[in-house]
Amino acid sequence: MAVYPEGKPCWADAMFSDVEGAKTFYGDVLGWTFGESSSEYGNYTQAYADGKAVAAVVPPMPGQEGHSAWCLYFASPDAAATARKIRDNGGEVLMEPMQVGDFGTMALAREPSGAVFGVWQPGVHKGFEATAVPGAYCWAEVFTREPEKPDAFFPAVFPLTAQQIEDEAVDFRIFSVGEDAVLGRMKMTDDFPPEVPSFINVYFTVEDVDAAVAKATEHGGILRFGPMDSPFGRFAALSDPQGASFAVIDIKTTQGELPKLTDVS
Repeated sequence: MAVYPEGKPCWADAMFSDVEGAKTFYGDVLGWTFGESSSEYGNYTQAYADGKAVAAVVPPMPGQEGHSAWCLYFASPDAAATARKIRDNGGEVLMEPMQVGDFGTMALAREPSGAVFGVWQPGVHKGFEATAVPGAYCWAEVFTREPEKPDAFFPAVFPLTAQQIEDEAVDFRIFSVGEDAVLGRMKMTDDFPPEVPSFINVYFTVEDVDAAVAKATEHGGILRFGPMDSPFGRFAALSDPQGASFAVIDIKTTQGELPKLTDVS
């Protein structure tokens, strides 16, 4: 498959203290199947939707046990150069670029308002083998109380352009690579507890949001928001039993007109 363009989300994974529990949960909610764990790479285990690699789960490294979270990776042709841009623009490199066999090179970073993300320079592993189909990644949004920080950071680190939604009720921005919208940015409302830090919420595609929510809550997940209809699809925000936030969306069930967008220089 083709290499993802620079700045486009290309992969997602999460650390779970209870990997088998995570496999059971996401297997039922998203229909994932799982490959063999790779002991050479910390028991990294890929998840598949209809035979296509769509994500991965892994046990925590020593000293990193605790709260689970999904990590979204942005494509880069040169992870070291991207790491320099991250530092130059007020971000923090949490893990220096590290080659992962012949799969590629990864780095972990934090943008200035606090959301953690990954960088992936592909080798033989290009990234998602499928997107926007049932069980696969579809979209992601940065949730932050300081929108001016990611608004300046992401277009400085990656070749992104930005558009702001014209809506007085919500502060929402869309970043694009060329004509392809790749990332949203939402200003947190007072509905978010003050202790919740900035984070990137990943959306996975489902056929039926309400059925996915029912399965998730049956397995100990927590419904955080929705289900709600929107011009982009019917969606809901959840936390899995180990605390990782994610969202599910049915992109075929849309309601209402798409919002007006203003280009941001």
